[in-house]
Amino acid sequence: MSTKGIDKVVPSATDAVADIEAGSSLAVGGFGLVGIPWIVIDALLEQGADDLTVVSNNCGVDGAGLGLLLEARRITRVIASYVGENKEFARQYLSGELTVELTPQGTLAERLRAGGAGVGAFYTPTGVGTMVAEGGLPWRYHPDGTVALASEPKEVRTFHGTEMVLEESIVTDVALVRAAKVDRAGNCVFHASARNFNIPAAMAGRLTIVEAEEVVEIGEIDPDDVHLPGVFVQRIVELTPEQAHEKDIEKRTTRPREEVPA
Repeated sequence: MSTKGIDKVVPSATDAVADIEAGSSLAVGGFGLVGIPWIVIDALLEQGADDLTVVSNNCGVDGAGLGLLLEARRITRVIASYVGENKEFARQYLSGELTVELTPQGTLAERLRAGGAGVGAFYTPTGVGTMVAEGGLPWRYHPDGTVALASEPKEVRTFHGTEMVLEESIVTDVALVRAAKVDRAGNCVFHASARNFNIPAAMAGRLTIVEAEEVVEIGEIDPDDVHLPGVFVQRIVELTPEQAHEKDIEKRTTRPREEVPA
């Protein structure tokens, strides 16, 4: 099939998120602050959509990434693997302002990948014998600290002598991801650990928006180097060099520089 004429690059991040509606579900790539779609998140913050369900490994940190949407009260439900370094995330969850479905990290990644692959559910040994399988995980609290909503028990079966729990896949209305290099057809290359959640998140979205640090012409990425095929991508936001280098870290840890003998 000819790729002539294919160009998924949109004019701006503002245009890319303009039609995201209130109440939408979002799969968001990244791990901590590594590989998160900084610019598209900022555009969504300005756009104004609220009552969002976010599926992501974590919810950013205070004052950065998804933490900005959280602080603006734009997120009402989060499916994540951990609370992380975000104090506001923990406060909203424990005070009953936010519904949080905590999910084992590998299970979360596979739920997203399975959704993108058209798999409705799968069995995994992760969580068997815990509240993940047996139910009772607090998803939302009352302001007084009592549990308002808890997880339901899940089906457990034995395969090859091992008990496994049934986990449903995840498909979201929109996916927001960041890639190091993208061609105009949407074929993506991710840098190092930014591959972790960006690929399954991109697969899970019915509409996937990729912010690209570098956009190249179709054919400039060797097929063997493609991490995510363009079939999963609908919109590309080309970042400026300044935006592409706008990357923070969660916590800087250093040790004193050792003096080297002359």
